[in-house]
Amino acid sequence: MIKEFRLPTLGENVKEATIGKITVKVGDIVRKGQTVIEIETDKAVAEIPISFEGRVVEINIKEGQKVKPGELILKLEEITPQETGTTIEPPVAEKEPQPYTTPVKTPLLTNTVSEKIYMTSEVKLSPPSPTAPSSIRKPGAPIIASPSVRRLARELGVTLEEVPTSDPSGRITAEDIIGYKKLKDGGEGTSPTSISITSAESPITTITRETSLEQDSWGPIIIEPMSTIRRKTAEQMDKSWHIPQVTHFDKANITQLEELRVQLSEKYKLKGIRISILSFLIKVSAEALKKFPKFNATIDLEKEAIIYKKYYNIGIAVDTEHGLLVPVLKDADKKSILQISQEIQELAEKARNRKLTIEEFQGGTFTISNLGGLGGIGFTPIVNSPQVAILGASKSNIEPVYKNGNFTPQLMLPLSLSYDHRLIDGAETARALRWICNALENPWWMFVE
Repeated sequence: MIKEFRLPTLGENVKEATIGKITVKVGDIVRKGQTVIEIETDKAVAEIPISFEGRVVEINIKEGQKVKPGELILKLEEITPQETGTTIEPPVAEKEPQPYTTPVKTPLLTNTVSEKIYMTSEVKLSPPSPTAPSSIRKPGAPIIASPSVRRLARELGVTLEEVPTSDPSGRITAEDIIGYKKLKDGGEGTSPTSISITSAESPITTITRETSLEQDSWGPIIIEPMSTIRRKTAEQMDKSWHIPQVTHFDKANITQLEELRVQLSEKYKLKGIRISILSFLIKVSAEALKKFPKFNATIDLEKEAIIYKKYYNIGIAVDTEHGLLVPVLKDADKKSILQISQEIQELAEKARNRKLTIEEFQGGTFTISNLGGLGGIGFTPIVNSPQVAILGASKSNIEPVYKNGNFTPQLMLPLSLSYDHRLIDGAETARALRWICNALENPWWMFVE
């Protein structure tokens, strides 16, 4: 009996997605809950599991193809329970090779794609074993491997069905592919490695990526394939860079705002709610978009029209070990500082754990990129197309401000507002950013409960 697997509903207002990767092929046996495809949007990557098991007899989509919910993805035939099993010989005990370490300069990506901060890290390079592990896979048994391992196999020209594995579950690892490749090539060729990078700023965070250790004309190099998120970010930034954009700078005196923030943080500390400057930036930005509607619009060049959005959804750039993610806080104008703070925490946590839904990336009308926790005196954030403006915040500092005939120490927040010059002019941007600064300097008007 043939069963059809169709693309399930992806979320409200999600009308289509792009097939990023197909992780199975004709003849594979798949189990219920196994990932069969990865889909992509501008910022989201979602693994789509299958809801039943069977043998793949037909694949009806291609990588890079746009598909809609309900569209046919795979056809599978029923299998017997015995066909899902594997017989594995115990692996030969071998002395595990000791990793060696070498310092390399590693780019630490922040939440601006155009900026890199280099740090020196200890990178552990585990040399692959020249002898591949041994096992016997039953004919027709499923190929269990992660998308990154499948990508590595494609890059090295290795057929997964031929690769033995010592994993009792039958899962193929990068080490299995490397060992098999070296054995097949007689010990020659490239030496892919597993790279473990520990950030100097976050020593408990370890990022593991599949890499290839090779040589260029001057010495050893490490080649790391782009992750899907990094690739999509690069594509989106390339698209955005073609917008004629300008950045306007100003500073807000947030001395009173910081006093209010500290009071609120103390009040809600026991509830686990952190009140940050970002919460106020979101609230103020939503109000500013109402007063300066061009900043909450998009351009339709084909129709030669301006589309003004009457809803205020703020994207917040989140720096994660997977890359830059921009979840969207919906209806920011209708929420209090407390509600916004709670939602920021939830979205940031989901982003770092890759638990965001596709819908949580969509519908943004304006974006905020906050680098205040990292430092800097200003930067030029890139407009997130098709939006027409983005607000950047840098690190606040105590500065002498001339006030009432005297210089007094005040907490000043540098702000950067980038805008699409096809729609917005410089004078209007100056007025909008000054309005934002004035609102931040007189924060007591905000409804905080």
